Amino acid sequence: MRLYLCGVRGSTPAPGADFLRYGGHTSCVAIAHDGAARPTLVLDAGTGLRQVTPLLGGQPFDGTILLTHLHWDHVHGLPFFTGGDCEGSRVSLLLPEQDDGASAEQALAKGMSPPHFPIGPTGLRGAWTFGTVAPGQLKAEGFTIEARAIPHKGGATLGYRVSDGSSVIAYLPDHCPTALGPGPEGWGEYHAAALELASDADVLLHDAFLLADEVPAEAFFGHAAIDYAIGLGRRAGARRVVLTHHKPGRTDAALDEVASRVAAPAGAPPPGPPGNHTPTGAPRPRENAPYPGGDSPEVIVAAEGEIFEL
Repeated sequence: MRLYLCGVRGSTPAPGADFLRYGGHTSCVAIAHDGAARPTLVLDAGTGLRQVTPLLGGQPFDGTILLTHLHWDHVHGLPFFTGGDCEGSRVSLLLPEQDDGASAEQALAKGMSPPHFPIGPTGLRGAWTFGTVAPGQLKAEGFTIEARAIPHKGGATLGYRVSDGSSVIAYLPDHCPTALGPGPEGWGEYHAAALELASDADVLLHDAFLLADEVPAEAFFGHAAIDYAIGLGRRAGARRVVLTHHKPGRTDAALDEVASRVAAPAGAPPPGPPGNHTPTGAPRPRENAPYPGGDSPEVIVAAEGEIFEL
């Protein structure tokens, strides 16, 4: 698989000079099969969805968009996705089953229709279909996907485990583990759904919105701590933990500090050449590698534009 990090910010886009290196677009990851020219599976449709269009080589999008939930920072890119909102596109958009029984189209239209927006979901050009996902297994675009309910404030939320038969990624960009209790360190419970999704994953993309000292005051809003994400990866045997969904005010300098702190697990050597993990200049593809320190995962602070080769 090839993963394109198209948006790694949470809550709201973060434009400006202080956010250039890690990026300001909100949640979106595009996935292509090994050797494929274009991605066919997209996880979440934040403003980072705009970054998928250049990956299509001038062709209309032909694939599936899978949403974790319906908060603004995961859907606002939909009407601005020119690769999908065009003649000739085929887009299957799937979102979690809604607690009130609303259809996928009805749920999307609550935020995407007048007076909030000029058009509704059916106003998008091309061949769009809308459906819902329940916890369990589904197939999409040649990938096998496991969906699990994840605690997150404000509506049904799913985490996903995506496999092409040889590589596995786990995607939990919004996760509030403290909703299930403080857990062993006070950062939240390492509960069964999260552990199952992340088990032996090649890449775990996880909510890293909070610093540990922000948890007491801010976990209430529905997010996880950086330390929890790393702890989950270690317990689940993930090869890499990619910290994403950065707080909108977390500047490049602040994320550099995070990267310095998490670069090498306690007692482990640094994971590879430092230059390969510093998001400056043009992003470099990352290839699979063994654990950098026994059973401790490699930890990377996500930067918009990075590419992972699995």
